[in-house]
Amino acid sequence: MKNIVLSSFFVLLFSFSKAQKTVPDNIKSIQLKPLGINNFNTIVPLGKTLELNFDDLDGDQKDYYYKIELMTYDWKKSNLISNQYINGFQSNIIFNVENSFNTFQNYTHYSVQFPNQNTIITRSGNYLVSILDEVGDIIFSRRFTLYENTATIGISASRSRNTKNMNEEQTVNFIVNYSQLQINNPSQEIHVAILQNENWKTALTNIKPQFYKPNQLIYRYTNKTNFWGGNEYLFFDNKIIRNTSINIARTERREIFHNYLYPYKNRSLKSYTYNPDINGQFIIRTIEGSDPNTEADYAMVYFSLEVQDEIINKDVYVYGGFNNFSFSEENKMIYDAVRKTYYSNFLLKQGFYNYTFVTRSSDNRISESEIRGNFSDTENNYSVIVYYKAFGSIFDRVIGASTIKFEGER
Repeated sequence: MKNIVLSSFFVLLFSFSKAQKTVPDNIKSIQLKPLGINNFNTIVPLGKTLELNFDDLDGDQKDYYYKIELMTYDWKKSNLISNQYINGFQSNIIFNVENSFNTFQNYTHYSVQFPNQNTIITRSGNYLVSILDEVGDIIFSRRFTLYENTATIGISASRSRNTKNMNEEQTVNFIVNYSQLQINNPSQEIHVAILQNENWKTALTNIKPQFYKPNQLIYRYTNKTNFWGGNEYLFFDNKIIRNTSINIARTERREIFHNYLYPYKNRSLKSYTYNPDINGQFIIRTIEGSDPNTEADYAMVYFSLEVQDEIINKDVYVYGGFNNFSFSEENKMIYDAVRKTYYSNFLLKQGFYNYTFVTRSSDNRISESEIRGNFSDTENNYSVIVYYKAFGSIFDRVIGASTIKFEGER
């Protein structure tokens, strides 16, 4: 009964809360993914269990709450009320809370799975899960998509046919088959999103079918569905935090451990080199304990980028899934004119990490390739999501989704 009272109270409180622009410094290692090893896909079938994990470095077992909201195909708030897409509570306290054990950096680990006994999502669609503190302020949010298997999607990815950028771009084409549905006006009722490595910041939307056939939509463009190939991510592994290991040049023990990565040298771009990665994601792991959630320690990790000249009128950032591919003062790099090197350092939990370097101009133009280049052979995952909103309907169903791995011409 106590849980019901708490949940009802916070449903009211959440409606007055305002989103916080940046994640607080004490919140680390945020990861939303399906249950299972090395699975980072947040576009999953309706009913599949997702788990959200994060740490609070204050280590004092605060009360945090989750809130789940249905969104439209373009990530605006849906017109449905929560009991139209959730059985149970839209919001509830996070019960799975554990303190770190045998670590130099104290922290409290929080995790929640959904669906759970208090919250069962009943409709497909785009969703936003937010974590809120005890006064209802949003700490951070993450996106995920739940889909039906009503439509089938066939995807292909290839080197771009655009001769100007054929060595730097990749093209995605796909076909949507919807024989189980009666769609009267697909050009108005169907929307699609095409994602590279599930990064919504570079997603392509507002793409109309090129050809219409009975119960079939064909998207076969030369330029409209092109993505820059990018480059394979850099990586390091500090599952052994006390010693040097893969791509870690030096380790120091102070109040916590400090890991210094080998510098990345930004010289004239060379030809593409195959290097398997996990598309910018990270895996929390340690061989010095049995439970990485509470026994993996934190290290201060030092990144450095050697350049021939300073990159004028642009900021440089360390970029990856560890910070949700976002920009903050923490992952912004500082330029040393004497050493001609950019530096940055911040806390990361033990594990295997992908990262890269990106630039952002004064007018907020972001380039993921200015430093490390674009190659049409780069390994990337491409996902297509198909939304259906029938005439008179008030929400966007996700009638199908599919993902393909493009591995270049090797």
